[in-house]
Amino acid sequence: MMKKKIQIWVMAAILIICTVTMVFTSCTDNADNAVAEPEQPLSDKEMLMTLYGENKKITDGNYDKSLAVKCINGTFVGKRSGGIVAYKGIPFVGQQPVGELRWKAPVDYVADESVYEAYYNAKSPYQREDLSEKASLYVQGEDCLCLNIWKAEGSSAATKPVMVWIHGGAFEMGGTVDPLYEGHNFIQENPEVILVSIEYRLGIFGFLHLSHLPDGADYPDAQNLGLLDQLMALKWVHENIAGFGGNPDNVTIFGESAGAGSVTLLPLMEGSQQYFKRVIAQSGAPVFTRSPEQAIACTDEIMAALGCKTVSDLQKVDIDKFLQATVAVGLRVWAERDGRILPLDPYEAYANGAAKDIDLLHGCNKDEMGYFIYGFGLDYWNPWAADRKAKKLAQLTNEEKALVESYCQDVKDATAEYSATSRLFDQITFIAPLIRLSENQTKSGGKSYTYFFTPESSLPLLRCGHSVELPVIFNHQEITLEMGWTFDATFSKTMRRMWVQFAKTGNPSLSADQSPDGKAKEWPLYDLENKQLMIFDEFNIHPEKESQRKILDWDRTYFLTKYYCI
Repeated sequence: MMKKKIQIWVMAAILIICTVTMVFTSCTDNADNAVAEPEQPLSDKEMLMTLYGENKKITDGNYDKSLAVKCINGTFVGKRSGGIVAYKGIPFVGQQPVGELRWKAPVDYVADESVYEAYYNAKSPYQREDLSEKASLYVQGEDCLCLNIWKAEGSSAATKPVMVWIHGGAFEMGGTVDPLYEGHNFIQENPEVILVSIEYRLGIFGFLHLSHLPDGADYPDAQNLGLLDQLMALKWVHENIAGFGGNPDNVTIFGESAGAGSVTLLPLMEGSQQYFKRVIAQSGAPVFTRSPEQAIACTDEIMAALGCKTVSDLQKVDIDKFLQATVAVGLRVWAERDGRILPLDPYEAYANGAAKDIDLLHGCNKDEMGYFIYGFGLDYWNPWAADRKAKKLAQLTNEEKALVESYCQDVKDATAEYSATSRLFDQITFIAPLIRLSENQTKSGGKSYTYFFTPESSLPLLRCGHSVELPVIFNHQEITLEMGWTFDATFSKTMRRMWVQFAKTGNPSLSADQSPDGKAKEWPLYDLENKQLMIFDEFNIHPEKESQRKILDWDRTYFLTKYYCI
């Protein structure tokens, strides 16, 4: 659970970004969409609430036709701001997953000739508010399956590459409304693409194994509903994005953390690859999954805590009580390798060519666990990490345990008591899974562009921690001035340009005239001999052999990927 200090800087980020967002919407080119400057400062809750509202049906014909896009399930009217048009809260299902549809697969949308506002973010998925200070400010609900779209004004020809963002949060928290994912800045800088962000069910509503319960046969998909939600959103994008100027045959899905895990799992789902051709995964891989046995154990813990025996019993539990019962299984409610929606061995599926036709760009940060060390605080991190390490060692053979202990001893720093566990979990959770995915994708004949992000925050415990690249990607560096996340502007723009270039062409390399610093950046494909990665040093983006930097300990940690993360 995050300590107060991480909550404070998260709140600061919200305050600054919400202010920026309000400025954007007040600079509208459409007088009808203008937002007046508030006379008095708004509270934290009020500021975030400006992102919400009820999108209503328009029945009087009084709307700006130039901002309306006809889709299969309705015509949606967006808001213009600074040359960017945003469409928010568009439902991508026919019925929201409430009532009898809880724990059921998403319902396909149907034809609708009505006109609707698309002015406001939809609700965020239900999630425990103690996991994140942001969550306490979200308007939450099960009726959350909606998406947002940003496009530059201009040509409506369906030619622009589409980038679909899937947010992270350990499959338990987060939402598209997070101001960090506001797409205005990104599209303003890169008007040649369309940006979409999608919502999906989280935690016990999106990833709860139920089929083993007495009445669980009616809920065969409950363990992976969040992924099925994502797939339904991608189907909607494929069938409707042309109206916004997007090319449905040139879609890139990208995400970070659990979002990165999601985008590496989606290609393995039956029928998915018709909806996208490229993947960008930031700090996440198929290692973010659990076995059916682990999933059932989590469900049984929750059932015991609530005194429930059946799904029918669970349906009667108050939402807040239900969410609190998940405390004991925190960071274990993940997607499931169920053998039906997902393969039992995702890595083997990659090695066998399941995603060889999908272009892959992926990587991780140098000090991923720094985010958690900084957030937890050392008083919490050290015992938590020791317990997590002991549980991991219990899964290993004696020979494997010796290898892990040897690794920890070699990386232990006397000046930093957390160094051994942080480096071990960097390897288990991010680095080894990254390299294994590059190896398997390459072995199958597929393309893998692999990166390693190194710039450090000015906060010593955070360093180059998990998620520090997000403000770079979404062009929101102004929100992190006091957080130690501000990186060189040219470096940041170059990274974004590579992401966009990959979405456009399948190759992130930049020629001299495309590169913000005027210098060509050739990003080599990962290959089994040279094992080259693109190193994102703040003032020196360059390719480098993995062996030069020794990012992975091949002998003592690579094998751990077979045990996944839990």
